[in-house]
Amino acid sequence: MKETNVENLISLSNDLRWQIGDEFHDNLAEGIYADAAEIVKGSVRNKKEKGHLRFDAKLDQILTSKYLGFPLMFLILAVVLWLTIVGANYPSAMLGSLLLDTVHPFLKDLGVTVGLPVWLNGFLIDGVYLAVAWVIAVMLPPMAIFFPLFTLLEDFGYLPRVAFNLDNLFKRAGAHGKQALTMSMGFGCNAAGVVATRIIDSPRERLIAIITNNFSLCNGRWPTQILIATIFVGAVVPKAWSGLVSLAAVIGIAVLGMGFMFFTSWALSKTVLKGEVSTFSLELPPYRPPRFWKTIYTSLIDRTLIVLWRAIVFAAPAGAVIWLISNVHLGDLSIAAWSIDFMNPFGYLLGLNGVILLAYIVAIPANEIVIPTVLMLTVLVTGIGGGAGAGVMFELDSANATGDILKAGGWTLLTAVNLMLFSLLHNPCSTTIYTIYKETKSLKWTAVASILPVIMGFVVTFLVAQVWRLLS
Repeated sequence: MKETNVENLISLSNDLRWQIGDEFHDNLAEGIYADAAEIVKGSVRNKKEKGHLRFDAKLDQILTSKYLGFPLMFLILAVVLWLTIVGANYPSAMLGSLLLDTVHPFLKDLGVTVGLPVWLNGFLIDGVYLAVAWVIAVMLPPMAIFFPLFTLLEDFGYLPRVAFNLDNLFKRAGAHGKQALTMSMGFGCNAAGVVATRIIDSPRERLIAIITNNFSLCNGRWPTQILIATIFVGAVVPKAWSGLVSLAAVIGIAVLGMGFMFFTSWALSKTVLKGEVSTFSLELPPYRPPRFWKTIYTSLIDRTLIVLWRAIVFAAPAGAVIWLISNVHLGDLSIAAWSIDFMNPFGYLLGLNGVILLAYIVAIPANEIVIPTVLMLTVLVTGIGGGAGAGVMFELDSANATGDILKAGGWTLLTAVNLMLFSLLHNPCSTTIYTIYKETKSLKWTAVASILPVIMGFVVTFLVAQVWRLLS
């Protein structure tokens, strides 16, 4: 068989030589061999040789290294998240000042001027408007920073290297290597991470990626993690170390989320979503300068604004519900106070309290309003000073002032630790739930993706609370 192939090649070469001429044929062959030799010289090096690799190959030796690949990957992710969180502080503060401190009082006064009933003024301005304003102020700046940075890494060619590094881990978990990319996108927004699973061809593996994407801490949960870690976790060490310990706690929660993602992917692939892991050829594209305007369009229009609009649509009714349950009374207690009293025993078992559980129920539309809702409900049930009235969400300028209110509400270090865990392990926001349904077209899998994290959150916080109290 091999002799026949060789004879055919020789015959083809002779025919080509006859058709184009000996001299042109020889020049063509020499050119092909020269190009091949150049490619080999730039890409392949014998251990005994001292040849130099081209830039792409040198960079790949570092970024996909067995020893440096993972540390550099975590370092780059940490830098992106740090730039997102720190960089978003200033525009978030400006938007918050504009929408909450300026526009909100103006709208309240306008409602009085036009003769709106007090209840309707509160319902529309303190309820609906404030929820939307909080979502815009807290959600827009981080997304406007994270998504462009993410897209720049994508255009540069680094993200395929991330998939290359994590491919073996996801394969062991019964998932697809490309899930590394959707996981990274989830750190900006879980809804965007769910949409990004379209790059996975296998329906089974795509479903696993969709169900587990909620374990990536989205930008709506980072502020909660940082605030609670700063107030409670950082306080258990000397002041000089508090910042470092708080940062380590937040990063630890994010890494723990990745661990839950791998574990859940493995469990699903061994039970309800059994199947062989599909193989795929991952072509590492050449590094190239990112295209600035395409990056801006892709990140701001296709990702940021679309996701923000969906969040606003769901946040508006959430604000209305928050105001109603705080102002509508059943006997001597508001619906909110009655609900908190009802849920307090269950919250105690989880190392939490009724305020936290109710806040996470009414804040399903957007994680960004969890802390303002917690503060408002804490003031409502304790009667301590703070806020602008029942149903009016608020935040304080300093972590110390926030900590004072939370501690007055009975918070301890256990409450803080379990809140950080529950913030990681709870249902997706309404925007993500809606996106999951749009992508799967299945109520069953949407319910699984929504309920599974809550069950895991209950189990983990319950176990932590029992062990904590046993050791205390």
